[in-house]
Amino acid sequence: QVRLAEYGGGSVQAGGSLRLSCTGTRNHVGNYCFAWFRQAPGKEREGVASLGTDGSSIYASPVKGRFTMAEDNAKPALLLQMNSLKPEDTAMYYCARGPRFDDCNLFEGAYNVWGQGTQVTVSS
Repeated sequence: QVRLAEYGGGSVQAGGSLRLSCTGTRNHVGNYCFAWFRQAPGKEREGVASLGTDGSSIYASPVKGRFTMAEDNAKPALLLQMNSLKPEDTAMYYCARGPRFDDCNLFEGAYNVWGQGTQVTVSS
């Protein structure tokens, strides 16, 4: 059974950077859709970035140009590099895997395996 775990969350000032890591991906990257989601207090969970089996990425508008999702070639893991962080990026961040290998997107319903999340807090 696939178990995903997120690491790397923390507190940072606005303008700073954090790198999140999602482990438990084994050799599934390239075979399934993966994505990062986040949920801020009082808000619905939203897609942040997805990685398709062809290596293509999709980013939500609020993070485009600041966040980068990539595979960690040194170990089986997925990374989310977050730069120029803003207070509105404060949320619990989740890694997710879908059952499909195509049509990778940012819709929550497209993913059925989730990690426990890691908290990111950005102060102004």
